[in-house]
Parts: sequence; structure tokens; C-alpha cells
Amino acid sequence: MNTKIDKLLDKIKETAFSIKKDINLMEVCGTHTQAVARHGLKRLMPKNVHLTTGPGCPVCVTAQEDIDAIISLALAGIPVATYGDMLRVPGFFGSLDEARSKGAKVFDVYSTEDALALQKNYPDLVFFGLGFETTTPMTAYAIKKGLMVYSTHKLFLPAMSALLEMGELKIDGFLSPGHVSAVIGVEPYKEMKVSQVIAGFTAEDVLAAIYMLLKQIKDGRREVENEYLRAVKEKGNPAARKEIFDVFGIEDGNWRGFGIIPKSGLEIKKKYKDQDAKIKYKKIIENSKIQKLKDLRMKDMCRCGEIIRGLKNPKDCPMFKKACTPEKPFGPCMVSMEGACNVEYRYEK
Repeated sequence: MNTKIDKLLDKIKETAFSIKKDINLMEVCGTHTQAVARHGLKRLMPKNVHLTTGPGCPVCVTAQEDIDAIISLALAGIPVATYGDMLRVPGFFGSLDEARSKGAKVFDVYSTEDALALQKNYPDLVFFGLGFETTTPMTAYAIKKGLMVYSTHKLFLPAMSALLEMGELKIDGFLSPGHVSAVIGVEPYKEMKVSQVIAGFTAEDVLAAIYMLLKQIKDGRREVENEYLRAVKEKGNPAARKEIFDVFGIEDGNWRGFGIIPKSGLEIKKKYKDQDAKIKYKKIIENSKIQKLKDLRMKDMCRCGEIIRGLKNPKDCPMFKKACTPEKPFGPCMVSMEGACNVEYRYEK
């Protein structure tokens, strides 16, 4: 038995009992989603403490419009590279994997360095850049080195604020993301008037953060605390942020499940417009929009957008484990290893 974990669980139960009402806590990091599921933490919570998954999976929140655009570029004969999970996300024109099976030059890479190496053989290569503040500095560095990029990079905190403003789900506290926080630091969270704890990724980290949140709620405090002190500093990583904003400007961002979130998108600055695939291949992208019709089937049946916002659980989706599995995913929440549906499928037992 892990004595520290046992003690934390006792403290969680004692504090939750003293609050005497339902408490909704949301983890907004894909790695936290995996940690909660892998260790069965939901089953260990008191009856009045509910853990909900939020929009922490970068692949899942990438807008369908952007996925369709990058697939249309691949089908038009333009070499495309991106991270592995994104290759299997279905769109109106199929997936990048399916485009590759038809002869398109599509490459899965582990880093932007891999993409830069590919560019030597494929000068017109486009890198499909996605992710939050954690992965954006590497893309910025690669753009400075001459890599062509279609950017869907996003700032994460505006999504947390959007969840609070939408008011669809009562959120009493956030388990805030450790990786993003290592870049942005603690200070930016203080603008949100809600209980928050930045957490690490072990079972002990997550349980300690839950206990800290419950203490805040019990005391009537709405603060940001940092459980992940060994990796997250008050000021974050200024060098990484400088790299981001040397290359990217803040614009409105398009998120699956949310639509447009103001000032959440990162678009390539005019200074680097020659590396911006959205500008260079504007005609191809616009033509693909004209060809595309609304896929009502996906809109009506896939619940990924609602799962991202914490309104539904994967098991609430009529397609879960039936028409939608990791081997044959219907939506991105089942594709990505950080997606709520994929995690639920793998750790259900």
C-alpha cells in the first residue's frame, strides 16, 4: 500500500464530507486524463466529487475546417508532415492516412526537426502545426529555419475562460495543465476567478491537487496554487514564450466543440508570410471549402464536441465502442491517445 496516497484519499474524503454538496472538478490536460483513468481515480472519489474531462487534447480540439484544409493540400499533391495521431482523424475528404493510401505524400514525424530534414528532399513540404504553448516554440524555431507551416496552434487559457463564460457546466475548480504551465507560469491563471491547482502527472500529484482544490472550495477561496513546483515556476519559461511571439501573433482561434474563441489562435506573422501555408496555398484551401458540404452525419452522431466541453462522457455517445473504436475511429476523441474516448476505451476496466 502507498501510505502517502492512502493519507491523501482520507483527507479528500474528510474534506468532501465537510463540504456537503456536489463538487465538479475538471482536468484540462490530456496527460491528466490518462493519469486519472490509468489509476482509476474517479472510482476512488467520494460520491459528491465528480471528475470531468475538458479540452486538453490538441488533436481533439483542432477544427474540422483545418483538418479538411490540410487533407485537401495533400490530395492536391503537396507533401504534408504532422504528428502521428493527426493522420487518422477523419474529415470530409477522408483522413491523411487515407490520402497517403491514394498516393499522397504524407509523413508522420516526432518533431519539427524531422520535418526540417524531410524538407531537404521535399522543398514544398507543409508541416501541420498543432498544440498549445508546449509545442508551439518548436514550430516557431522551425519557421525561422524556413519550414512551411499550416498553423492551428492555440493558447490554452482562453478555452478555460470560455468554459466558465458559457456556463453550460458548473465548474467548481480546475486541475490546470502542468506542461502548458511550465511555459506560461502561474501568473496568467490569476485572472480567472475560480479555484485552480496546477498539477503534476503521477497519481500522488493528481490526488494532492484534488485535495488542494477541495480545501479552497471549503474555505471559499478562488485562487491558483501550484502543486507541480518541481517543474512549474512562477514566471514559467520566458525564453520559450519569446520564441513563440517572435513568430506568431494572437488572433481569434477556431476550436472543435467551441467554435471561435477570441484571442486564442496563433497565426504566423507577416514577417514570415513566405512560410505560411495558409497564404501560399490560399486558392487550394478556398476551393476545398466550395467543394465541401456539411457532414450532417458527423454532426448528429459524434459527441466529441460535447465531450470536449465536459457536457457528456464517452459512454454517452451512441457510437462509443460500436461504430467508433481506436481501430476505426469516427471522431478525434477516439483517435488521439489523449482523447477522452480513446482513454476511456483503453482504461475502462
